[in-house]
Amino acid sequence: MAVKVKSREILQMVTAYPLGKSVFDLQKEMGLASIINLSEIENVFGCSPFVKNHLTHQLDHLFTYPDGSARLLSAKLAEFLNVKSDRLFIGNGSDEIIRLLLRAFLNAGDEAVMAEITFPRYKTNVTIEGGRPVLVPLIDGTHDLDGMLASITEKTKLIFVCNPNNPTGTIVEKKKLEDFISKVPEHILVVLDEAYYEYAVNDEYLQSVPYLKKYSNLVILRTFSKVYGLAGLRIGYGLMDPFIAEELNKVKEVFNVNQLAQAAAISALDDQEFRVECVERNEEGKQFLGNELTKMGYTFFPTHANFMMIHTGQPGDVVRNELLKNGILVKSGSALGYPDAIRVTISSMQDNHYFIKCLKNIESGNGGIS
Repeated sequence: MAVKVKSREILQMVTAYPLGKSVFDLQKEMGLASIINLSEIENVFGCSPFVKNHLTHQLDHLFTYPDGSARLLSAKLAEFLNVKSDRLFIGNGSDEIIRLLLRAFLNAGDEAVMAEITFPRYKTNVTIEGGRPVLVPLIDGTHDLDGMLASITEKTKLIFVCNPNNPTGTIVEKKKLEDFISKVPEHILVVLDEAYYEYAVNDEYLQSVPYLKKYSNLVILRTFSKVYGLAGLRIGYGLMDPFIAEELNKVKEVFNVNQLAQAAAISALDDQEFRVECVERNEEGKQFLGNELTKMGYTFFPTHANFMMIHTGQPGDVVRNELLKNGILVKSGSALGYPDAIRVTISSMQDNHYFIKCLKNIESGNGGIS
């Protein structure tokens, strides 16, 4: 029987996020003993041992609701970041905070400016809320801040800057971003999505937190999903003016962040040695891949994250499928705005070496690895 209940008209403009097949399903389908998953931009080194130890002590309390205000985590983060706790908002991943910002501040017909190729959930959620996404093309994989300023109209309510940008890994130069923030009218929210903040060790990367006191319209998003290795628990946070945080509290679910996620994030902050080690290993892998790819004649965007967008010179779908035959799963650029590219998570040195070996064999026409 056909469903006669009609969904919202705006959903005719929205497609579900393409999750694709699971790694387990692909293993069975391809007859592979294992798959190295380099497609999801996860921290392949896992999470801190502190987290695993702490979580075992939380299992006796699963019958209780979590703290809806995440007070302990907020206090810990406030001390760690040297901000007041009323500037913090804890979310079910930074994805949730994006949704809540739009729910709280975007009226139907309002506009939100963003890069044409960036984290796709900005556009999707703006559309769902009845707003209009205004897309500005990248320049060499980097945000065109002048173009974004020129796109501001009387209907503009938010501007998203993903820095480092997903899927290119590029950053906006410090001075350019400072100037940009200062030029955006104060009634427009500037949302800096810094999901890969910890990986951006370049001196040209803007340390944005001090600017919160000067610009009340600035919102900074960060996450525990990346360098802290807690993607499976879904927890992130935003830094913002207390007024903005209070408005988000009006539209969030009461218990939006589960108990285990809060406990894990607190423990993760206690182990900064693990974070530093992950960044150092990522830098080592990035250097190796960059050198090898350059020797092979491939080009790629200069990345400041834990992934690389590599221009393959042939359809990304083809390269992705050939790599999968050898047990390596990468993201084809066809779904990311770069059809002749692949996006690859920087992994352990063993996996990085194997990836390069497979790529060389594909290039030489010998797709199989003996």
